[in-house]
Amino acid sequence: MSTATVGQLLQAASNRIDRLDAEILLGHVLHQTRAWLFAHVNDKVEAQHAQDLENLVSRRAAGEPCALIRGNQDFWTLTLTVSTATLIPRADTELLVELALELPGDNLVVLDAGTGSGAIAAAVASERPGWQVFASDSSAAALAVAMHNCGPRVPMWQTNWLDPVASDALDIVISNPPYIEEGDPHLDALAFEPRTALTAGADGLDALRTLISEARRVLRSGGTLILEHGWQQGPAVRGLFQAAQYTDIATHHDLAGRERATMAHWYRPPRANRSAQRRG
Repeated sequence: MSTATVGQLLQAASNRIDRLDAEILLGHVLHQTRAWLFAHVNDKVEAQHAQDLENLVSRRAAGEPCALIRGNQDFWTLTLTVSTATLIPRADTELLVELALELPGDNLVVLDAGTGSGAIAAAVASERPGWQVFASDSSAAALAVAMHNCGPRVPMWQTNWLDPVASDALDIVISNPPYIEEGDPHLDALAFEPRTALTAGADGLDALRTLISEARRVLRSGGTLILEHGWQQGPAVRGLFQAAQYTDIATHHDLAGRERATMAHWYRPPRANRSAQRRG
């Protein structure tokens, strides 16, 4: 038995990392909630658990995110497995799930493009059992994580964005694509997450351009495209939607009040009648 108490271990860990992270990691080691820690600050902790906490604190102090140390992250109402193969799901991305769930329809067909951990697909599927939810990613390693999180409920395939999807096949395309500019100084803080899931060209808009363009082929007329983007990219993304002739373009704000997601509808232009085609 260690001579250290829960409270003492938390205090020592908080000298090296944030207090919240210390609570999360000690809770992980002891398989207890943060509420339990608060109620048992004077409990003695076994020496092995104290050593385990010390090891995890060292990893966190070196910059490794708590989610990767624990191997899981809460998202929506779910606890998802995460790894270095995917982005860590963030609370801001729950906005995309909210926007999708607000759309009417009992039997919609949805694709989470660039699914990563499968967070969006898993959340939407859990809330809409009548919808057909699919997911795709270019990374086989990411798809392995997503398959674990979504299970057989969400069919998946490995592809580059929307390449193999049939025309007029989907009611909703939803995506949290890479949108950070190459060379952004904030990338250093994201060193434990895959760079390919973070950056998208010199202006960070390459993936967004591709999705806005390609979604017009796969969406049914009246379908919806929902995209996450950087908080300073709202005007540029709205411009891309407008140039591609989407309608009902609307940008929505994250928990901090910043522009974080833009959605729009795509209505397929009426085909020219045959006589007009012959005259052309």
